[in-house]
Amino acid sequence: MSLEQEIRQTTFRSEFHKALLNLIYTHNVLINSSAGFFKSYGITRQQYNVLRILRGQHPAGATIQMIRERMLDKMSDASRIVERLRAKRLASRQLNTEDRRTVKITITDEGNALLDAMESHISDLEKGLRNLTEDEARQLNSLLDRIRQNIG
Repeated sequence: MSLEQEIRQTTFRSEFHKALLNLIYTHNVLINSSAGFFKSYGITRQQYNVLRILRGQHPAGATIQMIRERMLDKMSDASRIVERLRAKRLASRQLNTEDRRTVKITITDEGNALLDAMESHISDLEKGLRNLTEDEARQLNSLLDRIRQNIG
């Protein structure tokens, strides 16, 4: 369904304005459709993002600052997310022996097992993009990268 049909608006100030609204609307559709997926595993999308960051840093671990820099949602409170993952035994924290001012966060075996279990179902999150060809997905990635280059 087109954006015009979805939001019941037929005119836009410009194609750029329409594209902006289309990006925002599509973002919200993707976020809302993924919420149930993550909920079925007992985590949020932000927690999933942190677990993937920790898995990528395993076994060395990561600091809160590193996690914050690599998160998809820069507005998230990384410290609070890590504490929730720790409470679920999906991550652990330990004093960094090299720098006592920082804490090293690592993924636990349970965290790795959860990511492994989710991996076979991640394609469910991609289903909205599967009507694109590989070349179209590559072009979309390139266009999105170009958009972000001019922001902030």
